Amino acid sequence: MPDATDTAPESSVEPHSARGPGRILVAVYGVLALAATGRSILQIVEYFDRARLAYVLSALAAVIYIVATIGMARGDRRSTRIALLACTVELVGVLVVGALSYAVPSAFPDKTVWSHFGSGYGYVPLFLPMLGIWWLNRVRSDRA
Repeated sequence: MPDATDTAPESSVEPHSARGPGRILVAVYGVLALAATGRSILQIVEYFDRARLAYVLSALAAVIYIVATIGMARGDRRSTRIALLACTVELVGVLVVGALSYAVPSAFPDKTVWSHFGSGYGYVPLFLPMLGIWWLNRVRSDRA
């Protein structure tokens, strides 16, 4: 006898942030989380005296990318809200740090994830939170 969960129509499946195009976002966030974590650890261990604030902000960015990745991958309502908050903080962070890195270049002697609006990462850190926010809001509206 087939299980009722095996025969549920596709339309009854609740929207999930890691389905469809969300899979690509989760993958990109995961790669960026790994890259930012690795870079920030290296910068803190090897060069911390050179730019403490910049490297701490880089580590914070890594944590935010990890939180966003996990929240999108889990995809339940609570996780989606947490991921949306992480993406919003990420967008504010990249805008503020990006502007500060041009206004006060001595505070950012080396590139970090968010410095110069993410130019060291092909500006992905600038555009990714916008895509993340758009996608997570779309998933939330589909649920409503």
